Amino acid sequence: MKENTSNNKKYNRLIWGLSIIIPIAVAALFGIRIPGVERLGFLPPIYATINGLTAVILIISVIQIKKGNRRNHEYLMKTAILFSILFLLLYIAYHMTSDSTKYGGEGLLKYIYYFILITHIILSVTVIPFVLITYVRAITGQFEKHKKIARITFPLWLYVAITGVIVYFMISPYY
Repeated sequence: MKENTSNNKKYNRLIWGLSIIIPIAVAALFGIRIPGVERLGFLPPIYATINGLTAVILIISVIQIKKGNRRNHEYLMKTAILFSILFLLLYIAYHMTSDSTKYGGEGLLKYIYYFILITHIILSVTVIPFVLITYVRAITGQFEKHKKIARITFPLWLYVAITGVIVYFMISPYY
């Protein structure tokens, strides 16, 4: 029992450390431009596609676990996490080589765009500890606790993945 408590404390420190460091690093990197590197303008449709694939994987993963296929669920969830990491790396690379694109829409669409964008950004930061906690509970065999938090993590993560695609489509005419 003592080893389990010690491992939980280690995981908790790692989870909260990453949950704080990742958003701060992303925000800091927004202000850094890599000199002499060509603008990576081809990346937004790639990372939007990765977001879309993540959403599909999340849905299929939930279907798999509801069917009792734990192995496929585990594989799909690890893939979703890897896709999210890949998305983050490409997103950072793009913003370290390119200025942010301003949304050019007007009227009601402008308000809709900013509502989606702001909720996407807030929840993309919020979901980090949820994903990590959910994952740790699964790999440590705490399946009842995993199931409980996964009910919160899934809709948050799915919303972030889907709204990432929506934001891309709404801003893509202005690149």
